[in-house]
Amino acid sequence: MKFFALLTMAPLLALASPGLAQNDGPHAAAPDPATTAVAPEREWKTTPVAIETTLGTITVALETERAPITSANFLRYADQHRLDGTVFYRVLKLEWGQQPNGLIQGGAQNDPDRILPPIAHEPTDKTGLSHVRGALSMARYAPGSATADFTIMVGDVTSLDADPKSEDPDQQAGFAVFGHVTGGMDVVEAIYGQPIDPEKGEEFLKGQLLAQPVKIMSVTRVSP
Repeated sequence: MKFFALLTMAPLLALASPGLAQNDGPHAAAPDPATTAVAPEREWKTTPVAIETTLGTITVALETERAPITSANFLRYADQHRLDGTVFYRVLKLEWGQQPNGLIQGGAQNDPDRILPPIAHEPTDKTGLSHVRGALSMARYAPGSATADFTIMVGDVTSLDADPKSEDPDQQAGFAVFGHVTGGMDVVEAIYGQPIDPEKGEEFLKGQLLAQPVKIMSVTRVSP
């Protein structure tokens, strides 16, 4: 099974807005807000998908423009029904930040009858995406090993974003965000709240595996 190894929490970086061009001279007039044009926010192309579970349906928007490789991989699994009948099996609960915080994880768990070849890694510093609440992200071993296991953020876990300044190659790459929840966060939280089996799992997984995994009945595209 492919799992997230939790990275060290990194401080959030403030994004500085580009400075306004200024006229020369001490008496330059300030721009008039009423006449200053504001560029519309870019709308990125996404593809809607429904993840139907025994606890309800989670609808997501896959970032087919910003994370095309990872989104295409997930759509391939959906179109070939390779995720139908798999489960959400892991819950990682974090004690810091706004609660609830952490993630849920599901997928094919390396089932040889389900998995396809691994895909190239799309780091968040290239896609512009982030591990915020509701984000979908790929589980992996080394970068470039992701197949069919994925996570959904229950809170902001931005320490999983790529950190090019880190000395750790794994933290440099981070994990690949490829979509976000558009409906059914209550279902995500219901999965997050399922009982844990304290005896399941080894090493860092101990205390993170569900006593009764939640079945994924189907993963399908949604007509726009």
